[in-house]
Amino acid sequence: MAKRLLLSCLVLLLSACASSPQVVIAPKPVVVPPMLKQAAPKWSESSLLSFHNQWKGTPYRLGGLSRNGVDCSGFVYLAYLNIVGDKLPRTVNSQGTLGKDVPRSQLQTGDLVFFKTTRTVHHVGIYMGNDRFLHASTKKGVKISSLNNIYWKPRFWFAKRIDNPTFEQNMSIASLVEHVQQQDHL
Repeated sequence: MAKRLLLSCLVLLLSACASSPQVVIAPKPVVVPPMLKQAAPKWSESSLLSFHNQWKGTPYRLGGLSRNGVDCSGFVYLAYLNIVGDKLPRTVNSQGTLGKDVPRSQLQTGDLVFFKTTRTVHHVGIYMGNDRFLHASTKKGVKISSLNNIYWKPRFWFAKRIDNPTFEQNMSIASLVEHVQQQDHL
């Protein structure tokens, strides 16, 4: 009898544990969207002013790409790489082949402005708004100048807006030939 009683208690205990199981509802899985390519930062007056403050007064040096000396196309190359995160060709003429033409009256911050200083010498800078542009001047180094300046106004040649440079644009045959020619002159 004691065995029966013990067996009955044991069955009762075991059945009590299984009588009302707790229902656990798993939470819905969280779907994480795939990472999108981060959009390139937009040009802004503040980003150009900040870049200017880092390079202000750096002397002009043909072929230079450092704070010891930088030329106009090298400065534009570095600004574009630093602010936008993309590479441009290294020379004025190659940079002038990119993007779309922009009339002077429709310039926007970040547009490249080109000047013809002599029959064969060209210059490039970055438009900042309010008729100002940032560039590496041959006499005063990196500085901000006015498009209406007595020197620059008659030498304004054209402007370009570069939305999305591509590898093909950067490595075009013309830019490669020009790069090799420039290296021969250094």
